[in-house]
Amino acid sequence: MKVGIIGSGGREHALCHAIKKSNKVDEIFCFPGNAGTNSIAVNVNLDISNFKSIEEYILKNKIEIIVIGPEQPLVDGIVDHLEEKKIKVFGPNKLASKLEGSKIFTKNLCKQYNIPTANFGIFENKEKSLKFLHNCKFPIVVKADGLAAGKGVYICENNKDGFIAVEEIFNGKFGIAKEILIEEFLDGEEMSFFIISDGKDIKKFGTAQDHKKVGEGDVGPNTGGMGAYSPSRLENELLDKKILKKIIEPTLKALKNMNTNFKGFLYAGLMIVKNEPYLIEYNVRMGDPECQTILPRLKTDFFEVLNATVNEKLNQIKLEWFNTKTLSIVQCSKGYPGTYEKNKEIKNLEHVVLNEDEFIFHAGTKIDNSRVFSNGGRVLNFVAKAESFKKSKSIVLNLIKKINWKDGFYRKDIGYKVIDE
Repeated sequence: MKVGIIGSGGREHALCHAIKKSNKVDEIFCFPGNAGTNSIAVNVNLDISNFKSIEEYILKNKIEIIVIGPEQPLVDGIVDHLEEKKIKVFGPNKLASKLEGSKIFTKNLCKQYNIPTANFGIFENKEKSLKFLHNCKFPIVVKADGLAAGKGVYICENNKDGFIAVEEIFNGKFGIAKEILIEEFLDGEEMSFFIISDGKDIKKFGTAQDHKKVGEGDVGPNTGGMGAYSPSRLENELLDKKILKKIIEPTLKALKNMNTNFKGFLYAGLMIVKNEPYLIEYNVRMGDPECQTILPRLKTDFFEVLNATVNEKLNQIKLEWFNTKTLSIVQCSKGYPGTYEKNKEIKNLEHVVLNEDEFIFHAGTKIDNSRVFSNGGRVLNFVAKAESFKKSKSIVLNLIKKINWKDGFYRKDIGYKVIDE
């Protein structure tokens, strides 16, 4: 069978790697892919916002299933477009993707369906937002409404922080802002909880924890993710049941009441306060870099899971997992998440021999005359699977030293909450 993957990051390389292991897959196409996918798939240099050209290539090359990696094409309606052409797609439609595309849509849904979340206010201009801040109890959280590549969230300790957040959002740092979200700060521990759904049935698809802040000790501006580990240390059977009953199931019911359903990965970003879950946000796709830690733990044939999902036969699949820990460290271009340079050569990749529990997933890379160059802010994901987080991290740091890329940087404290040094 032929499979296509939309996207070019570390998540998409991890998806490609997992699908490639299935003996039911003959060929994989990545749109546009990166230097890592280039060695295991056909990279197709097409603009993923041009749905028509993607559709024509899929039909011409008889690609049978398309997996959508990133959020932007989902929010823009790529699933609706391709399904109209009778192409099987793994991912939610445009309406369901509003769960990620609009934080305000999701917060209002939480209010209507009594889904536990932080108290919030919605403000349509700078003046009203600043006036509200004058009377706030800090810390508070200020969020841009739309997609912001993981960077549109501000935790504000005082009025000055709040004013900066409001100014930057309404001044268009994350695109045109018609409304802004201001919510209470929840004091707890974060957790990423994943489910997979075929529109009828759902199955839990693991937990993880990522590190968003650029600096060690979780300081500095937010990024797309500096590293992650799986499973979350908070995971337990009682909490799982609470998350499904109080958060996931009411959300899917809300979509059903809107005459739609959810197909694909749904990722709930949660704050756990005294073993009670509160929804921070939804992502309507696999997380990045969480995906790179979850998929290596999956024992079941990943392609069979995808195939069952697009054919509404998820109830026929039994998900089995390795009883191991995985940890990922992301190596970034110097200057990220601010200004950084591209086109920096990455040597030594071809000299590193990986065993079956070691992975290097490319993110912002490209290939030119068989040489690999940086092509983004987050460049390489180093991942290891082992019996403990401490062992995983040790392996990962050793891999990073072997590559020895001088133009990158990384956080050395990924997983510090679960590793007793």
